[in-house]
Amino acid sequence: MNHTLSEQHAHIPTNSPPHKQKSNTTTLLPLRIVVVGHVDHGKSTLIGRLLHDTNALPDGKFAQVEKSCADRGIPLEFSYLLDAFQAERNQAVTIDTTQIFFHHAGQPYVIIDAPGHREFLKNMVSGAAAADAAILVVDADEGIQEQTKRHAYLLRILGLSQIMVVINKMDKIDYNADRFAEISKDITNYLSQINITPNYILPISAREGEMITSQSPNMHWYSGASFLDTMANFSRAAPLLDLPLRFPVQDVYRLKEKRILVGRVESGTLQIGDTLLFSPGDEQATVTSIEYWPPKDNKADTPKTATSGQSIGITLNKPLFVERGHIAASPDTPPMLSNVIEANIFWLSDTNLQIGSRYTLRYGTSKARVSVQSIDYIIDTDDLKQKTDTATVPRNAVARVTLRIHHPIPIDPYSHNPAMGRAVLYDGKDVAGGGIISMDHHPDLRRQNTPKAQNITKVTHLLTPKERARHNGHDGTVVWLTGLSGSGKSTLGMMLERRLFDKGYQCFVLDGDNIRHGLNSDLGFSPEDRAENIRRIGEVAALMARSGQIVITAFISPYHSDREKARVAAKGNFHEIHIKADVEVCETRDPKGLYKKARSGKIKDFTGVDAPYEVPHNPELIIDTEQNDVDTCVNQIFEYICDHVDLSQTPHSLK
Repeated sequence: MNHTLSEQHAHIPTNSPPHKQKSNTTTLLPLRIVVVGHVDHGKSTLIGRLLHDTNALPDGKFAQVEKSCADRGIPLEFSYLLDAFQAERNQAVTIDTTQIFFHHAGQPYVIIDAPGHREFLKNMVSGAAAADAAILVVDADEGIQEQTKRHAYLLRILGLSQIMVVINKMDKIDYNADRFAEISKDITNYLSQINITPNYILPISAREGEMITSQSPNMHWYSGASFLDTMANFSRAAPLLDLPLRFPVQDVYRLKEKRILVGRVESGTLQIGDTLLFSPGDEQATVTSIEYWPPKDNKADTPKTATSGQSIGITLNKPLFVERGHIAASPDTPPMLSNVIEANIFWLSDTNLQIGSRYTLRYGTSKARVSVQSIDYIIDTDDLKQKTDTATVPRNAVARVTLRIHHPIPIDPYSHNPAMGRAVLYDGKDVAGGGIISMDHHPDLRRQNTPKAQNITKVTHLLTPKERARHNGHDGTVVWLTGLSGSGKSTLGMMLERRLFDKGYQCFVLDGDNIRHGLNSDLGFSPEDRAENIRRIGEVAALMARSGQIVITAFISPYHSDREKARVAAKGNFHEIHIKADVEVCETRDPKGLYKKARSGKIKDFTGVDAPYEVPHNPELIIDTEQNDVDTCVNQIFEYICDHVDLSQTPHSLK
């Protein structure tokens, strides 16, 4: 059990913003630093020299490498101190992530040598994700390269905020201060465009050992501290004590009649007596004990509280169905529930990511099968332009994607909780990509179904649906028109209403703009307000349908989950009709001038421009307004209603 909790905890390594103070040099927790950069810019040489100059090498290791280089007739290669395989020495390319432990001035460090060659970027993801800080190595002669930018962007995706840039191989340019200033300016300009501010930029020569442990006379023009002294300014990520409690369940053990939920407190604080809400099941229970391993000899010494970063077990006051992947939180601050996830990812697989492809999403201790709903854009890491017209993401590309899950899962955006906002995509057993979760354009499904009213009782109507149908001459139903702005929903809805009315049927159109002038005038266009807008309309449409009317709704209703709620509210009398038109066509129509305002930035979160539209999966009818004129489209909807709604009875008014 101790082995499982301390060494085998299965979670995505996380980072949080650095603490403002320096690391406590007496702490036993190591400071984790990842070293990245373009291939052959000297990462491994830097680490090898660092270990040599701090006397951190195992006995005989340096002599072994020195002899090996002499036997080959080549200069001493400090990078060979890290290479674990003979094949790597032959290829002079690092092919595996190496972690090196050493101490300096009482502070333990873990140096993560992440491979720079693009063929081995998979290992870089796991290496960088475990780091508190990063060192980006740039060759003073070659300057910024494509892979330099790609690695920098990856650090940004992984949320690393403590970054040191080292301009290496200064000996190759005769320690030229102007060249150092030029590269420093270039890298600072690029990093600023991706919202990274380097904490330090240093000139060094790893091969010659200059500016590693002390100042260099060859770079007298640089007045900053040495590499080691600068690295000592980094700090461990501060525990996420002030964030809401997140306790992902790793496993459930039975020990001496106890049912113990084990895991690590990723954020917040947990104590005996707390009431916990377990997601996604939404069941609650009270913590009766906190279990630590090894157990205390004196039970009175066992802490009653656990904080972020601690691996523990808990027992509850009642049995619940809880399993690996469930997340415990305070009932007042639970994670979001969503069946759609937005993510900024770094794609690593040889096989391109495509719309419709299926992967396994791992986050915290959870996993879920997901499909790619959309590729929102690909970012060119060279010029940082966004490419939106693409259906695939190639290897080593950075992209914003939307993933769909068959059932809602608990999720936290990275901006809300760095400990829970990371995710990794697997294709089979292989890491295919990884990044951070963003939920800017999707609502929290949990918030939509939280009733506030109490002491209410439903009243039963004296009239039955059959009586209403006999009186009106037809069944009541909801005809739900969904599509982009400009696709033709309102036009078709109003003409369909006229056609049905002229035939003697009771009908009414609920139009998006009209409703927002009255019933929903208090709502904006945030994901939560959009969801509430459709929730209200779904309930109103269902009530009107139960009164016997044919209700036609004309709403963008961009989210699949919201349309499904409207379907449920209508209790089966629901017909989803997708008014189909590509955004380019809708934009040329632009009857209200909204696309023009959205493109100019005057309207934010506009569907089809900077907010998503989730195309219906399996609508009852698709009406293509690109290929057909208005009369044809109205006829198609009318004929569908005639075929699927009972219109055969003689209206009471005509008897």
